Amino acid sequence: MADVSVRLARPEDAELIAHVQQTTWAQAYASLVGELDAPLQQVAAVWLNAVESPPSREHRVLVALDGGTVVGFAASEPVAADEVELSALMVDPRWGRRGHASRLLQACVEHWSAFDVATTWVFEADTVLAGFLASAGWEPDGLARGLDTGARVVPQRRLHVGLRSD
Repeated sequence: MADVSVRLARPEDAELIAHVQQTTWAQAYASLVGELDAPLQQVAAVWLNAVESPPSREHRVLVALDGGTVVGFAASEPVAADEVELSALMVDPRWGRRGHASRLLQACVEHWSAFDVATTWVFEADTVLAGFLASAGWEPDGLARGLDTGARVVPQRRLHVGLRSD
């Protein structure tokens, strides 16, 4: 059995998170939104700040591990008193289809006990993420927006899931 787990991100994970983000982005989103042109160290500095100095106790960065290797991450933040937003959920494509995204999402839900609803924005063309979230009970809530990339506006839709079973 593989040694897999999810834990809170640590400062030493920042560069690994940045690498997962850049690798995943290059394969999944570059043709849709454009390349991430920031150097790895710059992206890592943003993640280091998110890990070391989160704006609140409810801000979270989690990492998925496979045999001690950081293979994915999830980030979330409160957006209202009763609402949390899943702002990132990425697994390095080389480590896909091994349950890492499911473990990350479940760990996020466990951290979201103070909230009634979780939301996230998904590119309309990202049928993989939308399908994964739908299989976990997330549904469109009717809100949409466009992400202005400079070259074009890329449509996104918002998904939500209730966090209370009562």
